[in-house]
Amino acid sequence: MVAGMGAIVWGAELFAEHLAAASSRLGISAFALALLLAGAEPEELATVATASARGIDGVAFGDVIGANAAIVTLALAAGVFVTTMPFGQRVRRYGLGGLGAAAITGIIAWDGTVTRPEGAILVTGYIVFVATIWIAERQPPPLGETIELNEERTGPSRVGSDLALVIAGLAALTAGSIALVEGVKQLSGIEATQTKLGLTIVGFATAFELVVLAWSASRRGITEAVVAGVVGSYAYNLTMSLGAGALIAPIAITDATTIRAPYTAMAVLLTLVLALSTRDQTLRKAHGLILLLGYAGFIATALLA
Repeated sequence: MVAGMGAIVWGAELFAEHLAAASSRLGISAFALALLLAGAEPEELATVATASARGIDGVAFGDVIGANAAIVTLALAAGVFVTTMPFGQRVRRYGLGGLGAAAITGIIAWDGTVTRPEGAILVTGYIVFVATIWIAERQPPPLGETIELNEERTGPSRVGSDLALVIAGLAALTAGSIALVEGVKQLSGIEATQTKLGLTIVGFATAFELVVLAWSASRRGITEAVVAGVVGSYAYNLTMSLGAGALIAPIAITDATTIRAPYTAMAVLLTLVLALSTRDQTLRKAHGLILLLGYAGFIATALLA
């Protein structure tokens, strides 16, 4: 599991670091290449897809829910401890879209199953979500690891080497996801325990890259993109990651009650973020402490579910 976590973080970093250079030399946007190769959240996509393919469906559900809880609390907290984070109308649209995704996915997955047709609905929903924002803003929305991909990079490099490193990052993500999921499987063959591990350890591990990215981007003043990327990734995980996993193999767990309380807590956390930012459309250090407490509450809920 530890080896898998390390490979996932390293692969995501390698993927993000070289994606902009590869896309510019190919003549397409970094956003388009990100969606083409791995989407906005390659860690979650790879882990959910691997868990689904391996039949460890508790991890597939747990990773989506646990990662979302981590990114809207830990990632935003990491950002606000560096500087005040703006939360204007543009970002609020992402947040409301995330709540909409949570409602739709909750209806679909409340019985603990996501079929292939339902997975197709979720993937289509994400495409519509991105297209709507793209048209409204007339530019690609910043999601997940794509928030820093448009930085200017200099120095001699050929498209072949950059693209090779991007693919190497994807390979590391895939290998890391397989190792992580296999580690969970070896730790326990009990579905309820696998689900709890997905909600806590796996969810945190796959969200960790975005937490670090939010902290580093905030230090560089890319604050609005950080918030938009974090909140937008929430919708991505609920639709594209879970939907793609279900397209590979239908996702089903025996006891849906193990995910219902954590899923509700995950939705409440995003609602909390929107409520905290309502007054002056910003998130501050004091809000970061509340978000950390919110994540602790989620972990307690996940373990007691």
